[in-house]
Amino acid sequence: MTRPVPAIVILGNGSLATARSIQQLYPGALIHGLAERVDGADRVYREFGATLRELYQQDTPIIALCAAGIVIRTLAPLLLEKGVEPPVLAVAEDGSAVVPLLGGLGGVNVLAREIAAHLDVAAAITTSGELRFGTCLLNPPSGYTLGDLALGKRFVSDLLAGETVRIEGSAPWLAQAQLPEDQQARLTVHVGHAERAPAANELLIYPRNVLVAVTGDVADRPGAIREALHQAKIAVQSVACLLAADTEMASATLREAALELGVPLRFVSAVGVASALARQAIGQSVSIVGDDAIAIALAEQPLDPLQIGRPRGRLAVIGLGPGAAELMVPAVKAELARANDVLGYETYVRMAGPFRADQVLHCTDNREEMQRARHAFELAAQGRSVVVVSSGDPGVFAMAAAVLEALHESTDAAWHNVDLEILPGVSASLATAAQAGAPLGHDFCVLSLSDNLKPWSIIEKRLDLAAQADLALAFYNPISRSRPWQLGQALDIVSRHRTPDTAVVLGRDIGRPGQTLRVTTLGQLTPDQVDMRTMVLIGSSTTCVFPRSGGGDWVYTPRWYGDKPNA
Repeated sequence: MTRPVPAIVILGNGSLATARSIQQLYPGALIHGLAERVDGADRVYREFGATLRELYQQDTPIIALCAAGIVIRTLAPLLLEKGVEPPVLAVAEDGSAVVPLLGGLGGVNVLAREIAAHLDVAAAITTSGELRFGTCLLNPPSGYTLGDLALGKRFVSDLLAGETVRIEGSAPWLAQAQLPEDQQARLTVHVGHAERAPAANELLIYPRNVLVAVTGDVADRPGAIREALHQAKIAVQSVACLLAADTEMASATLREAALELGVPLRFVSAVGVASALARQAIGQSVSIVGDDAIAIALAEQPLDPLQIGRPRGRLAVIGLGPGAAELMVPAVKAELARANDVLGYETYVRMAGPFRADQVLHCTDNREEMQRARHAFELAAQGRSVVVVSSGDPGVFAMAAAVLEALHESTDAAWHNVDLEILPGVSASLATAAQAGAPLGHDFCVLSLSDNLKPWSIIEKRLDLAAQADLALAFYNPISRSRPWQLGQALDIVSRHRTPDTAVVLGRDIGRPGQTLRVTTLGQLTPDQVDMRTMVLIGSSTTCVFPRSGGGDWVYTPRWYGDKPNA
């Protein structure tokens, strides 16, 4: 069972050596460095507060190499009930101090001790129970879970007040703790999978040593599973995972059950009754209770779901936006972080990085969309988490349509069982428009001038009709070495329905280093001013241009046509 990979956040080059040293402890961790102040960071950010809060809200452990006060003030608006936060630590730039700040129940003191030992300093742990007893009773190790946090806090408070404790069940991690043990004590740490009512004098800790295998069509699967556990007198908290045959990967009721119980869902390539699935998956001598539809397997030790069957494969088609990290949506960043495999045109894959050493990159030529889509499904059907990368938005002249086309053509049930999701990005037309103002402020039409996948005659017809309809226009793929003439013809068509003074915006590499933005007119625009990396926006008859106070122009298309409505 693995812990979440932490993020190491630094503000300047003075912290980089310490950050690299900490990174040796957690090889998958990425160093996030402030833009224009840090050279050589794995990932660049522009706003410290926004970055820290985003990581926190994604439940990512945070190791911030800066003053503790900065971290506290930054995260203060997000702090809710104790017990729900990820670990957050502040580390001195030179590595001379390690201060756990948040996440006492998430293992922050464990991280603090690991980092401090690596840096050869003492961790500044202030948690009373941990200082007194050498362990956090409310944060049992992986494979175990706490029963009731509120009762647990009272329990630890009573221990700190001087009471003694006895331990029932197997709790090997407590052997080295300095607990005041007494077999006649009123307070009891009870470790076991039996269902029992919580009591004020008990700290209930449940080993996750229970697997629930499900077959057949059960109307209320969450309710049926809970009832089966109750009949067997087994605590729900001890369930490590749900198991089913891989033919049920797309089952909505199974997903609902796993979410409701808060456990992972695993699959095996097998048929038969639930008890047979359970025995096959665990691969050890287990005790099994239940019926043909729901079987409950009890193992002697906690189970690692990652070693049982395989998960439902996932395929996410993502949009990176125009290129700037701050314009990438958080859901896309989270998807990249969880991916096993990343596929795409090499330029776009490199834009999505950096990546961990365990992530596999599959870089291909920009014209291999269908082969890439099929490869992605093959990987996801193996139970892997796969990402297909597009620049901008994946649904705008990009990979989303190719992936869906590949699925539409396939009769492979394993492909159709993949958990497929399309995650949006900021399209180049929208990024360019935002830089210029609001040239797409009314109805607009987006067209690709590439005739690789459609005849030029269709492009001409659409251009003529869109221009005749007085729509603002956005041109993707406006020109290339193999298509040097299309833009000129497109401008001739548009000019039949637009005056020469119609506003035009040219945005090149918007959101990337070296971006340029130019405002001109249809009469002044010539094809030699444009290349493949330029987004061309042509206004409607109502599009307006006026000077910016700092230089340049604002461009916008009003929301109204005809007479201006009353404000």
